[in-house]
Amino acid sequence: MTSVTIYHNPRCSKSRQTLALLEERDLELSIVLYLEAPPSTSELAGIVNMLGITAADIVRTGEDEYKTSGLNAGSSEDDVLAAIVATPKLMQRPIVVCGDQARIGRPPESVLEIL
Repeated sequence: MTSVTIYHNPRCSKSRQTLALLEERDLELSIVLYLEAPPSTSELAGIVNMLGITAADIVRTGEDEYKTSGLNAGSSEDDVLAAIVATPKLMQRPIVVCGDQARIGRPPESVLEIL
């Protein structure tokens, strides 16, 4: 059985759709409600590395919290990671991790590539 972690926000339709796709499969599923239990800075850096992108690429820039975070296009990787950990609502959702790979569930079917 494959072990899979989803960083989930139950209020997000894409996150709910992605979770439903995962639940349809024979997976050992770990659901992290990241708004209540955000990943640590090192965990988040690992996830970003597995995604193969920068931390800035998983920031939800349309959120009001982004405008007040002090982040901008020139923010360092460390500053972006710290802002996401401090304000997890800034993190793109959902993110699914399977082994040493991760995908953002937008669209939800994109996570199937790593299962």
